[in-house]
Amino acid sequence: MNLLLSFIIVLIGIYGLVTSRNIIKSIVCLNITQTAVILLFLNFGNINNGSIPIISDGTLENIVDPLPQALMITAIVIGASITALSLMVSIKIFHYYGTLSWEKLLERKG
Repeated sequence: MNLLLSFIIVLIGIYGLVTSRNIIKSIVCLNITQTAVILLFLNFGNINNGSIPIISDGTLENIVDPLPQALMITAIVIGASITALSLMVSIKIFHYYGTLSWEKLLERKG
C-alpha cells in the first residue's frame, strides 16, 4: 500500500510539472516528486518487524539496512539546496523579465 501511495504522489508531481505554466509551481512540483521518490526508496529499505542496527540484542536477524536512510538524508539536503538555488534564480528571472510565466518568457527570449 505504501509503495502504491508513493507512486501515485510521484505521478501527481510529474502531472503538475507538465501542466504548470509558472516557474514557482514547477519548482513546487519538483519538490513533491522528490519527496515521493525519497519515500519510495525508504519503503524499499523497510523490513517488517525489523530492529534498528545501532542497538541490537546480539542477533543479526531482521536488521534494517541503514544505507538507504543515510542516502535519503543526503538527497534531502541536496534537494533543499537545489530548491533554494532555483527559487533565487526565479527571483532574478522575475526582476529581469518581469514575469514568471514559461510562455511569456519564451516569447520575450525568442
